[in-house]
Amino acid sequence: MSIKDITIVITSFKSENKIRKCLNSIDKQYKVINVENSSDHDYKTQIEKEFENVKCILSGENIGYGKGNNIGLKEVKTKYALILNPDAELFPDSITNFFKLAEENSDFAMIQPSTLEDKKKLRNYDLALKNRVWNHCIELDQRAIKTVRGHALFLNLQKFENIGFFDENIFFFLEETDLAMRILKSEKKIYYCAPIIIFHEGGKSHENKINHQMELSRNWHWMWSTFYFNKKYKGFINSLIKVFPKLISSIFKYFFFLLIMNKEKKEIYYQRFSGLANSIAGKKSWYRPKV
Repeated sequence: MSIKDITIVITSFKSENKIRKCLNSIDKQYKVINVENSSDHDYKTQIEKEFENVKCILSGENIGYGKGNNIGLKEVKTKYALILNPDAELFPDSITNFFKLAEENSDFAMIQPSTLEDKKKLRNYDLALKNRVWNHCIELDQRAIKTVRGHALFLNLQKFENIGFFDENIFFFLEETDLAMRILKSEKKIYYCAPIIIFHEGGKSHENKINHQMELSRNWHWMWSTFYFNKKYKGFINSLIKVFPKLISSIFKYFFFLLIMNKEKKEIYYQRFSGLANSIAGKKSWYRPKV
């Protein structure tokens, strides 16, 4: 396999500083498509100037993680694609190891790497990996796909012709689990391979100054997506039973934090209630962070 076999797709939003670490970790020989969920032409100009291997596509608005990735994936002409978050970084052998597993297990649709969240632990982590057999990779089933994390997914694109990519009804959260579910329902394979390591800072893909607004958005969308996902696969009643305790809890905590005048917590639990209520009512995933 060669550099011509893979394209890296990164969907970003307000990630001007974070994404540079990500792009600097990628060998400049590899083609990158960055879908920026805004209409920031200055961002596009600067990124494409700094990184000649990057094509930046402006979506025009904040359309979400799954829909942004779909725009990028539709532009991919290579055999494989690597979905990567802007707060993730590759190690020098990351793509080489993806290729190695792909050659040994060509029937896969998706490969999930292992995640390192603290670079200080890399030495111990690396020593532990030396004791593992390289090809000891786990084939995931419907229970195990709950562990699939969307910050780094290696896709064998020919396996997606009849599956499609991400469900665009989902703005954020559980879109990778939904995709994994559809892969397995199509009787295609997903592997988790521990020796392939990706660094992921986690929840840091945006600038710090918008942390609170992004936290409100995460809570709204987590609850919306939880009901939507469960309804999609288990039906309305089963999904309602599953989320009902969360609904009651969000109402109780909203009034509790209202009484003790904790504004930030009150806003978070209001958004959790609102996300669930909107999803139960069958409304679209409409909430956007106020940034």
